[in-house]
Amino acid sequence: MNLRPLLASALIVGSLGLAACGASATSPPADSPTSSASGSAAVSEHNDADISFATGMIPHHRQAVAMANMTGTAGDSADVAAIAKKIKDAQDPEITTMTGWLKSWGAPVPDDSQTGMDHGSGMDHGSGMDHGSGMDQGMGMMSEDEMAALGKATGTEFDKMWVTLMVKHHEGAVTMAETEVAEGENAEAKKLATEIIASQSEEITELKAILAKLPA
Repeated sequence: MNLRPLLASALIVGSLGLAACGASATSPPADSPTSSASGSAAVSEHNDADISFATGMIPHHRQAVAMANMTGTAGDSADVAAIAKKIKDAQDPEITTMTGWLKSWGAPVPDDSQTGMDHGSGMDHGSGMDHGSGMDQGMGMMSEDEMAALGKATGTEFDKMWVTLMVKHHEGAVTMAETEVAEGENAEAKKLATEIIASQSEEITELKAILAKLPA
């Protein structure tokens, strides 16, 4: 029997197999670190507007959570207590998310004590959001006097004051989020800003309806 044709065929098949192995060895799977690196790089892209958004929104959210915590004992309205819980449940995780962004971007995270009321904490009292300070007193933040007055109120007086101030607070957050959507670069930050615009605009409508039902 002439074995030469068989040997030649075997060599061809073997060569094709080695070529296939070589190709698979140099092409990383879709979920490999190499392929995911570009995705991670895209997520980390950011600009000053993204930093300003997170830096400003963290104390803004913290103040909203602090206000929500006040409803447990001071007010009478079950509707106020319910929307306060809704606000807290939504904004607590967002604080954690934005804190993670700032750390990954190498930007300072606002101190826990910064709820926007410390006039010496780098706040800008102008008419626009300062990308350096990250927060503007005009963005719906409560002043020290307003928070003190809210802390002294009880019953229906507290409920009406709380709802009125929270509407103002939410309107400021929506404005900040709109600035991020228009000027930001990071896709995740812009996505959160879009969600804040939608959720807090809806809550503003709910708050106004609650206020209309409260006793005069």
